[in-house]
Amino acid sequence: MVNAAMNLILFFAIAKHNLTVVAADGHYTKPINATYITISPGQTLDLLLHADQNPKSTYYMAARAYHSNLNISFNNSTTIGILCYNSSSKTKTSSSSKRYPNLPYYNDTSAAFAFFTNITSLYSGQVPVKISRRIISTVSINLLMCPNNSCEGPNGSRLAASMNNISFVTPSHVDILKAYYYHIKGVYGTRFPEFPPLVFNFTADDQPLFLQTPRLATEVKILKFGESVEIVLQGTSLVGGGIDHPMHLHGFSFYMVGVGFGNYNVTEAPSNYNLKDPPYKNTATVPRNGWVAIRFIADNPGVWFMHCHFDRHLTWGMKVVFIVKNGRGLNQQILPPPPDLPPCY
Repeated sequence: MVNAAMNLILFFAIAKHNLTVVAADGHYTKPINATYITISPGQTLDLLLHADQNPKSTYYMAARAYHSNLNISFNNSTTIGILCYNSSSKTKTSSSSKRYPNLPYYNDTSAAFAFFTNITSLYSGQVPVKISRRIISTVSINLLMCPNNSCEGPNGSRLAASMNNISFVTPSHVDILKAYYYHIKGVYGTRFPEFPPLVFNFTADDQPLFLQTPRLATEVKILKFGESVEIVLQGTSLVGGGIDHPMHLHGFSFYMVGVGFGNYNVTEAPSNYNLKDPPYKNTATVPRNGWVAIRFIADNPGVWFMHCHFDRHLTWGMKVVFIVKNGRGLNQQILPPPPDLPPCY
């Protein structure tokens, strides 16, 4: 199953049937027997369905949004499909015989993250225990002022998004991969901060207005080949009180070693990490006004994109690029572009 929605995390269930989760983002998990699942945009789950109910009945499959901030409008309708057995396909059944599944409520954060945190890796002992690089980044919704207050956002502004207070600007003429490979200067900077440049109570109810404006820039983070990297993604309550962010990393899968609510505490939080069998994924959902910690080995040289999988947040600038440098071996080098590579305009 893949969540192909653009901007919504979804609950999904099938009436009278349990689902056995056996893989997440293409990696095997310890089997989980679930009455419902939670799935973020771009995320995939492998599920086993046991067709063991009354074959004379039909059963609704249902999905609806999980949205932690009900102050923000969203489509709260429930979409349905119908599961029936071959033996009942020729038998007419009234709508009253169809069974509806029990789905968590729209803003049931406990239900959403109970599912996320119950996922564990099938294989143990492969998590990087010692890290050589820790990057802590805020993920925020922001506002940018428009000339003469001409936009349709609050006070004539427009919505933006950022990581570590940088709203990423995508180069318009030369892509970053080409600029890196051919050593083209002036396309990007290398000063993406490893720690939030503005330190405040990230999850407070009331935030100073000056915190809402990000810096527009194209800044990347350079990683050495083979580094053990930890990235902590801290949600903030800026502009509307915050929201969950499904963060996706290209080029790597990572271990989601920790998740929590409130402000990340670099002294206390790591003591509660799961370093034995955390889920191995490529998408991790940052809870509203909370944080997620991920770890991976930077062993895939190249130019890799990290971004929120909500399309609106992606286009607003909640993204960053990691450049992993070459290693020494022949199989540790970035591959050259193919001769038929089309230009990027």
